[in-house]
Amino acid sequence: MDLFDHSAQQHRQTQAPLADRMRPRTLDEYVGQEHIIAPGRLLRRAIALDQISSLIFYGPPGTGKTTLARIIANTTESYFVSLNAVLAGIKDIREAIAKAQEQYKYFQKSTLLFIDEVHRFNKAQQDALLPWVENGTVILIGATTENPYFEVNKALVSRSRIFQLTSLESHHLEQVLAQTLGDKVRGYGEQKVIIVPEAKAHLIQVANGDARTLLNALELAVETTEPQPNGEILITLVIAEDSIQQRAVLYDKEGDAHFDTISAFIKSVRGSDPDAALYWLARMLYAGEEPRYIFRRLLILACEDIGLADPHAVTIVNACAETFDRIGMPEGRYPLAQATLYLATAPKSNSVMGFFDAIATVQKEQISDVPNHLKDPNRDKEEFGHGADYQYPHAYREHWVEQQYLPDFLQGKQFYDPSEQGYEKQIKERVLQRREAQIAAFSEGLNHHRLEVLTYGKTDAATERWLQRTLSETGQQLGEIRDRLFSDLTIQRHDVILDLNAGNGLLTWEALRRSPEGGVYSLVWSLDEENNLAAQAARLDEVQRPQIIRCEPTDVTDQLNRIAPEITFDKIIGRNVFMGATNKVAIATQLKLLLTAQTSLRLVEAIPCLGQRLYKLLELEELTPPLTKKLMAAEEAIYDNPDDAMVNWNATTLKTMFAKLDLVCELQQESQTTQIYISPQLIKRWFTPAKTRPAYIDHLSTHLTAPEIHQIQQLFERQLQNKQVNWHSTLLWITKN
Repeated sequence: MDLFDHSAQQHRQTQAPLADRMRPRTLDEYVGQEHIIAPGRLLRRAIALDQISSLIFYGPPGTGKTTLARIIANTTESYFVSLNAVLAGIKDIREAIAKAQEQYKYFQKSTLLFIDEVHRFNKAQQDALLPWVENGTVILIGATTENPYFEVNKALVSRSRIFQLTSLESHHLEQVLAQTLGDKVRGYGEQKVIIVPEAKAHLIQVANGDARTLLNALELAVETTEPQPNGEILITLVIAEDSIQQRAVLYDKEGDAHFDTISAFIKSVRGSDPDAALYWLARMLYAGEEPRYIFRRLLILACEDIGLADPHAVTIVNACAETFDRIGMPEGRYPLAQATLYLATAPKSNSVMGFFDAIATVQKEQISDVPNHLKDPNRDKEEFGHGADYQYPHAYREHWVEQQYLPDFLQGKQFYDPSEQGYEKQIKERVLQRREAQIAAFSEGLNHHRLEVLTYGKTDAATERWLQRTLSETGQQLGEIRDRLFSDLTIQRHDVILDLNAGNGLLTWEALRRSPEGGVYSLVWSLDEENNLAAQAARLDEVQRPQIIRCEPTDVTDQLNRIAPEITFDKIIGRNVFMGATNKVAIATQLKLLLTAQTSLRLVEAIPCLGQRLYKLLELEELTPPLTKKLMAAEEAIYDNPDDAMVNWNATTLKTMFAKLDLVCELQQESQTTQIYISPQLIKRWFTPAKTRPAYIDHLSTHLTAPEIHQIQQLFERQLQNKQVNWHSTLLWITKN
């Protein structure tokens, strides 16, 4: 770049539209999309560590896709190349690849290739990118307003992590306005721009989550309004209305918005919501949708979702469609609205779907011969007996007779399931009575039900294999607890999760698997736990690893404020956070500080005082009654010690404590029985004095003599060693939704 180029670039920057001048330059200036770039999220960590992998940003216009790519360009040390798919072709792609190869060859630098509107590339252009993305020559960052699963090469999608950006909320657009009015270099900070509240509300409401639309309207309003004598530029509601007269509706007839809107319309009609149905109909017509396409979908719905509940529905819609063809637009909106309202308020039944069950049966079952009495008798009745024994229904009372119509192997098979809705309710009883008569006359069949499961998404196979292997190393009981804990949580892929007692990683690895675009913070209480967890995490890429925090649970908020002061958690999980703690009030206080209105909590605690008693595993008849009594008293004393905060608590204790702290949680207690193996090492551990917290033998020693303890140990070894026993425990589930 020479001096003339530099001067021209500076001039363009000062003369660029306001929306372009105000593009955020750093993540701190970026507004919205907290679900992907808030502190602790995967993408933010990847940008900070400069460990960007191939990405595709997908979302409506004005949500910050290009801006986010430019922020990455400003922060990365990689070589950055930008293309616009509307203007670029194969030649531009080849030039970008050549530059990337040079950068790696001479400077050992990777290249980030940003392609705006990547869905605009045709298949050949997208295919030209694939080998270079695959071998790592370039790291692709794509931006698109269309669903990449439909519009982008599947091979590129499978090699990229997809982040969906959503329309900005009203408070986000207020932030954008505030930044613009306060920025003295790029915005209107040097001018006295006053926007009355009504005008601001109108601009934000009509912008419809699009920051670019908002800033374009603001620029038009400011630049076309004469300053008042005191120098103020007053933006009134009238000026705001003139500057943004009509909301821009995102609607491409070949794109994602088209299919999403018609889907919302059909689902609203099917769901019998006439208000929503009219709204989505208006959205489509306002955006220029073809009315005949809407009628075609309504005709399908009349058969699919209403059917015999109102047999007249398809006739009504067809009549409205013919009326539309006669009168055209704009009056044609009347029959469109009438057909929509009729279907939305009609009784619903999808019993016609039984036909597709029949199709499925034809496709997968054997093709058997037509029953002989149903065959055409006109050609060969005498030779082959075709049509013989057919019973003519009209010759019988009510014009019906019990008779086989299905092939032999399908006798009793039911495809049509009449509903209780509308007209169909009237015919249901007759259908069922005749079906019962058929079944009584022939062998009873089986009902077949189909279950459809739709999944999509990209999974890193190596990471998934390692996580599954790590998870499977936990014991069966712990695995069941883990699965139960996560089954009651709705975890999104971008959630930030805190594990309050990561320990052996039981919950951490599952959390990491469920929130690959979010982040997991794992609290460990000792150096050994930290080293163990870090060693396991070392197998993952740095950006995918959990953030390990070593501190006491009573100090977790102080530690988080030091290392991640802006972090907020979507989910907080933990196992045995309170069980072994002496200062439970301090932990509960920390928990209250961590919880926000949006944070979900799920903890599970084992209650020691309600746990398994070892003496109950034994057949005590081998001991004398006095010794039996002493053994039972010694073990019960373990849990009756008022000075031992680790064991002298129960659900009521925590409930009372939470109430005093105004910590609203739901507590649910349940018993659990699992089988455990009593190994010689386990018995030895029970009967070996401990250096820190007292062992089982230490508690027995306060009530029994050494010979008595020796006798009991021998009983344990005789009756329990190398055996499976039922182990009873009591769990307390602590939940906040």
